[in-house]
Amino acid sequence: MTDVVTAQRVVLEHRYRAHVGPGDAYALVDFPDHANVGDSAIWLGECELLRAITGRGPDYISTWHDFDPAAFRQACPIGTLFLHGGGNLGDLWPHHQHFRETMLGTICDRPVVQLPQSIHFRDDHALTRFADIVAGHPDFTLHVRDRESLAVAAAHFACPAQLTPDSAFALGPQPRGVADTHTLALMRTDLERSTTLDASISGATVVDWLEDDADLPAGTDIATRDAQARARVARGLQLLSRGTSVATDRLHGHILATLLGIPHRVFDNSYGKLGAYIRAWTATSPLVQIADEKAAAGT
Repeated sequence: MTDVVTAQRVVLEHRYRAHVGPGDAYALVDFPDHANVGDSAIWLGECELLRAITGRGPDYISTWHDFDPAAFRQACPIGTLFLHGGGNLGDLWPHHQHFRETMLGTICDRPVVQLPQSIHFRDDHALTRFADIVAGHPDFTLHVRDRESLAVAAAHFACPAQLTPDSAFALGPQPRGVADTHTLALMRTDLERSTTLDASISGATVVDWLEDDADLPAGTDIATRDAQARARVARGLQLLSRGTSVATDRLHGHILATLLGIPHRVFDNSYGKLGAYIRAWTATSPLVQIADEKAAAGT
């Protein structure tokens, strides 16, 4: 049986090749200019896939806050505009959603591809607004990471939508460092947290990964952004490697622990993102154990 990492890489390559081919120009925007390791892992996976398929790097990148329409069109006069994937399609993280809506509302003369996202809207009005924006774009494709998000897309969005793995799986297996603690508990400290440590992981070393190293490279050019993402992912891999086992309520705690070959227990986040992803892609991995009923049942 094909392992879950290889299987997801195969699907990712197939999905990406539907949008670009050898030599094609493209832009990749919404660079994760923050310390959260998971978003940088996604970015690196996206870049690895796009470079492998096209044979070139992006012609233009930006964060959500420094996109320059004139610079974008000068650097990338033709080609697909890719929107960074992750878990911010909805109304929990408004800066990224507003940027996405701005791109769809203003870049209407070329294909726009939303790379794999999880969808979560708390407000029906916000969902309807985004659906209207999607309907107004002539060439938008949406990739989602789980079946629940695919159902939302099918019900509300007038665009092609496909079930696609998280792009971080393009990084492939990673070398594991030396453990120095029995259980490393990577637990959210932000608005998506919904769990508390249960008795089975009491005494664990509890951490989060929302603080950059002091020597992170500074700059906004493409090469420096790549170096920043690599430094953040290296920090996350080193952190997870400290545990003989891992407990986590972060999706990329699960994904990177899988790439490292570390056994881990998963608690769901506030809206069921981890359970939905595991049911779609990684439930057969012998490394993962569901720690709470919500993630297992999809409630």
